[in-house]
Amino acid sequence: NNSHTAKLFKKGTEKCAEKFGEEAIELIVASVKKKKEAIIGEAADTLYHMCVLLRSKNISIKEVLSELVSREGVSGIEEKRKRNLK
Repeated sequence: NNSHTAKLFKKGTEKCAEKFGEEAIELIVASVKKKKEAIIGEAADTLYHMCVLLRSKNISIKEVLSELVSREGVSGIEEKRKRNLK
């Protein structure tokens, strides 16, 4: 398979993480300097590369979303305290 995703997986988690980081920085810059459409595009790129990075570690986006749901109604302070207990 010659897809961008397949190429990233073949290069390994380190490359997937690097690409995610690049896209996150591009989103930050767009958020400060660009218009809504550009921000949406960069956000999409960031989410895509985050999903690729997660899959490179055998983690599904559903697992991450479940974690978010489990935090619903829990204050950030309480959630952080629970993480530190693990």
